[in-house]
Amino acid sequence: MAMAMARCGLRTALRGGNRSAPPKRTFASSAHHDDAYEAGKWEKITYAGIAACTILAIYNLSKGHPHFEDSPVSSVFYPSVSSFDIFSL
Repeated sequence: MAMAMARCGLRTALRGGNRSAPPKRTFASSAHHDDAYEAGKWEKITYAGIAACTILAIYNLSKGHPHFEDSPVSSVFYPSVSSFDIFSL
């Protein structure tokens, strides 16, 4: 293995080294767009989302909501009143 790597390195050195620079890596999201354009787009989307959530919260909180009477507390929460007793078995 080491011998094969040495041969490959020797061949590369004899050919004059690496003649071309490695190609620049590009990603799908930045293939046609500039980073500043993408950042500006997401900043606008963020502000629109904040405004939409604020308006929705104001709308939901401004509506009335019903107030119900408290439900009676079950006797299970008061063991002294409950007819179920685990020690009576």
